Amino acid sequence: MKKLTKIIVLATALASTSVAAVNPVPGGKQQQPLLLQNATVHSVSSAPAQQDVLLVDGKIAAIGPNLDVPADAQQLDLTGKHVYPGLIALINQLGLIEVEAVRATRDDRETSSTNPDLQVQVAYNADSVVIPTIRSNGFSHSLIYPDGAMLTGRSAFMQLDAWNWQDATVQANVGLHVSWPRMSVQSGWWVRDSAEKQREKQQKQLAELHQYFQQAHAYYLAEQAGLNKGKDSRWHAMLEFFAGELPLFVHADDPRQIRQAMLLAEKYQVRLVIVGGRDSWRLADELANAKVDVIYTAPYGLPTRGDEAYDQAFSVPGQLRQAGVRIALSLDGFWDTRNLVFAAGHVTRYGLSSEDALRALTLDAAAIAGVADRLGSI
Repeated sequence: MKKLTKIIVLATALASTSVAAVNPVPGGKQQQPLLLQNATVHSVSSAPAQQDVLLVDGKIAAIGPNLDVPADAQQLDLTGKHVYPGLIALINQLGLIEVEAVRATRDDRETSSTNPDLQVQVAYNADSVVIPTIRSNGFSHSLIYPDGAMLTGRSAFMQLDAWNWQDATVQANVGLHVSWPRMSVQSGWWVRDSAEKQREKQQKQLAELHQYFQQAHAYYLAEQAGLNKGKDSRWHAMLEFFAGELPLFVHADDPRQIRQAMLLAEKYQVRLVIVGGRDSWRLADELANAKVDVIYTAPYGLPTRGDEAYDQAFSVPGQLRQAGVRIALSLDGFWDTRNLVFAAGHVTRYGLSSEDALRALTLDAAAIAGVADRLGSI
């Protein structure tokens, strides 16, 4: 009996230790000022310099050399160490999927093709065992989005040290997400539809997408004129979009998709962000002139065509930045988001400067998500 009791006690202790190791308790509120002294501070918005950083109530209160020490402040001498802002992982489904192969753990999409009113943050699981693995590589925030067809919903900007989705939400309604219909024709023994049938489906999907926007715009105009007799939750959610307050995130890789998305954004006078962008390098100058941002999701990608160089996918971030396009980096998954820091280092060998790579995970990422006034730099 004593032996059995010992086994149960040990098993319980091991189980509790495992839980604590995988899913640590979120940190409490800052109780006293914290002064980081003599660190090499990478503010991102300016060149690295040896400075002090004062933190009060969880926020940066001051930065500069030889700051005065508040009477009740805790001091940390960081001579020889480096301080960076928390990294930002844009475009992923962290907290929405736990095990890809288990449908019951996936809360990343709805079944309808028109979900502009979908609020993704309410599905966020702050207790996901994946989150600590992401935080361990320096990520403090994430932009999660709903997947699906056509109008998939609205993304939310989350902080990764939280008790629940309410605590985690930094900003809801970051952008309206659209999965643009495929423009290319697939071939192979596994493809059921003929090329003609595929084109028919593509044209039908494209017509439906434009019809959705036309209906939503008509609803917007009627709302402005006070003529709406009822409320359609789908189109009501797009009022901010047509008012220019909600950017459009279009998931597209093909140049034809990107050009069509640019025409749509120009028609309705909204800010456009391309997500994916495998072929965005082919339109780099057009994107720069139109001030279109790109969240590039294929830093480890293979060539998309037989005549492309082996390193073309690795070179896209550098080519876009050289043309003047603001970029961020993503791996467009959830568990592999922790490898995004390595992807950023990888593309620096193919034309992207280390400074721009850091900005792509900090200040530029924050600017694309609309939170650069609060995050992304020191």
